[in-house]
Amino acid sequence: MDLEIYDKTTDKVSEEDIKLIRDVLNFAGSYIHLKDNAEMSVTLVNNDEIQRINREYRNVDRPTDVISFAIEDDSDDDFPIVLDEDMADEIPENIGDIFVSVDKVTEQADYLEHSFQRELGFLVVHGFLHLNGYDHMKKEDADVMFPLQKEILNAYGLKR
Repeated sequence: MDLEIYDKTTDKVSEEDIKLIRDVLNFAGSYIHLKDNAEMSVTLVNNDEIQRINREYRNVDRPTDVISFAIEDDSDDDFPIVLDEDMADEIPENIGDIFVSVDKVTEQADYLEHSFQRELGFLVVHGFLHLNGYDHMKKEDADVMFPLQKEILNAYGLKR
């Protein structure tokens, strides 16, 4: 997976935590059989920036922990591009962008009494699953997403 990670935080995240993000997302991609040439980004921000994003895109004026922006490729183009299977497999698929509040990672890790790394991994996997079509707004969707999320984190080694 082609993964870009941007650290826009004031105190900067450690290289070990950047590596954790990269490793856990690559693991999650393999776990759900994501195409190798998928592309996505993770941007680490502070509460003020994620609150601005939350207000602008969701009309919720408070900080949140993670926001995912999935890129939908289903369009009603008048002129669709038709490629043979080999060519289609070579074109990278951008699945979207995740924004994570590092302030919320710290707050929630303290509140839940587990490590910063566990919470960071949890939030990026949560956002990653949203980018891949999983949701939890309806009970039947949550019954699929939450066990998968836990399964990925446990298999990776980020248990509670």
